[in-house]
Amino acid sequence: MRLLLDTHTLLWWLSDDPQLGPCARDLIADPANEILVSVVSLWEIQVKMRVGRLTADMQDILDAIEGQGFELLSITPAHLLRLGALPAHHKDPFNHLLIAQAIVEAANFVSEDRHTADYPVRFVTCSGPAQGCLASAQLFQFG
Repeated sequence: MRLLLDTHTLLWWLSDDPQLGPCARDLIADPANEILVSVVSLWEIQVKMRVGRLTADMQDILDAIEGQGFELLSITPAHLLRLGALPAHHKDPFNHLLIAQAIVEAANFVSEDRHTADYPVRFVTCSGPAQGCLASAQLFQFG
């Protein structure tokens, strides 16, 4: 299964934050799954660091992504075209582009954002329980 991590999902994974539930943890830890981290998330992290809303070290994050074997996902013209076709259910431009990428890349978007269900994207919530985890992930594959 391909998984694209939302920015907060990535940060919660890297910091072992308890807000990341057992379902998402199991999916991310499963070596059979392909874990994608978008440069959009890295951009969002850098913006938040610059304005003082997040304390982190970008090199540490990059090293951790590489060490975990996650794949970095660039922004392509196909992502931008899909972004242009998405409805604007909320005002987070980073999430809009991440959702467009998940759709184009046929990946499940792993996010706790309450607006995710408003978009035609396959997704898994961060807070889901481990029991029935794979069934839940497959249930949302309607994108």
